Amino acid sequence: MTDTAIQLGIVGGYMVLAAAIGVVAYRLTDRTAEDYYLASRTFGTVVLLFTTFATLLSAFTFFGGPNLTFAQGPEWLLVMGLMDGIIFAVLWYVLGYKQWLVGQRHGYVTLGEMLGDRFGSRLLRGLVAAISLFWLFPYVMLQQKGAGQAIVGLTDGAVPFWVGAGGITLFMIVYVAVSGMRGVAWTDTLQGIVMLGLIWAAVAWILSAVGGPSAATARLAETDPEFLALGGGLYTPEYILSTAISIAFGVTMFPQINQRFFVARSQKVLKRTLALWPVLVVLLFVPAFMLGAWAAGLGVTVPENGNVIPAVLNEYTAGWFTAAVVAAALAAMMSSSDSMLLSGASYLTRDLYRPVTDLADEELTLPARTSLVGRVRRSLLGLAVSIGRLLRSDQDREALLARAGVVVFATLSFVASLSAPGTLVQIGDTAFGGFAQLALPVIVALYWSRTTRWGMYAGIGGSQLFYLASVFLSGVPQSYLGGWSASVVCMVLGLALTVGVSLLTSASPGEDASLYSVSGVDGD
Repeated sequence: MTDTAIQLGIVGGYMVLAAAIGVVAYRLTDRTAEDYYLASRTFGTVVLLFTTFATLLSAFTFFGGPNLTFAQGPEWLLVMGLMDGIIFAVLWYVLGYKQWLVGQRHGYVTLGEMLGDRFGSRLLRGLVAAISLFWLFPYVMLQQKGAGQAIVGLTDGAVPFWVGAGGITLFMIVYVAVSGMRGVAWTDTLQGIVMLGLIWAAVAWILSAVGGPSAATARLAETDPEFLALGGGLYTPEYILSTAISIAFGVTMFPQINQRFFVARSQKVLKRTLALWPVLVVLLFVPAFMLGAWAAGLGVTVPENGNVIPAVLNEYTAGWFTAAVVAAALAAMMSSSDSMLLSGASYLTRDLYRPVTDLADEELTLPARTSLVGRVRRSLLGLAVSIGRLLRSDQDREALLARAGVVVFATLSFVASLSAPGTLVQIGDTAFGGFAQLALPVIVALYWSRTTRWGMYAGIGGSQLFYLASVFLSGVPQSYLGGWSASVVCMVLGLALTVGVSLLTSASPGEDASLYSVSGVDGD
């Protein structure tokens, strides 16, 4: 049997195992939308920790980050290996714990539901969902692009990019649509354990082949002494802080991460997960990113548009082991993508479709218009209401709509990945910055009862527009004040607008600050 066949067999075997877990989860899943989206809020510490951990890890972790350390040096560890682990753990408590308490009291499934109820605004609910889906799309695309590149690198081009990316996408569609959150979390737990074990085994194998970490580091210093010098070049203090802040705050607003703030079984589970999170981050990021840096000193040749991790594994380990590690990397991509697809579907159905049909239902109670346009419009509204009532009359049907949303979202992002410009790092960094703009207005809303609907509109809308301009318009700077990224500057703008406009406006009809009062919630 050829090496390619063995390698594809290992990857395929892993996917079959993950699919089997999904089938078991499906048999244990209640046929309700809440169970499909949140597994009825029953996760314990181990499952919550590993599903959050594995969901965050992605093509960016296994390929984008090591590629950057290969090109620029190991200081990227300061950004994601240390600072992000700590900042996100703090945010987990500040934002996630309060969100869990509010969700326990009111049964929220999405961030949009939580904000829409508090401020009595369908528009705000839809705006948050639309922004989240807009930035989620390129990040799902990143996973598919990374999967295609991984298969190409593993098989030396024998399997083309579109076949690898398409196969992984099809597999994800099937098991996400079937198993829902419970299956996703169980496979995430398996994937997280496999990823940790294999990346450390890879480090041990390669270092034993080159004489240990001291020898690998010495060869790196001989090749390029600047790699081991802190500061200078790309890694200015402003760059490191900007990137760490943008990624950590962005992570808290990723739909697949944010929804995990709702699923913990108890307060104790949430707090234990918070304490263990930075440990897992360091245990994975340090070996993965150091492999990329050491590869620069070992003279590893990376193919054009390729990734350093498969290249260094092919150079120093057996073909079957390379396949196993790439399978772990694919697991990282799938553990991100499956949760993204599930969360994206919940935002589509609950925060966009439901409010539209509710609004149509209300408008149909108004006097009918006699014009042709008015009659056509009323007919369309009536159709939307009929479909909406049909779906909401049975939670099975809402879950079915969510599954359809998974298929559509995954298919569109796959098609886009076939011609997506930019590197994995560029795509991921852009999406992190977009999500980060939501974080500070949400924190203000959770903790400051004086926050108003108009303050939220201004804070979220203003920061998003400024950030979009910095991304897509060449005339708008991407950094300020000596190197602070546009993402962080936009976050500060969003905070100022949220607070400032709230101070200048009063609460509108329908706003209810008491919804975020959680003194009576049982946290045990």
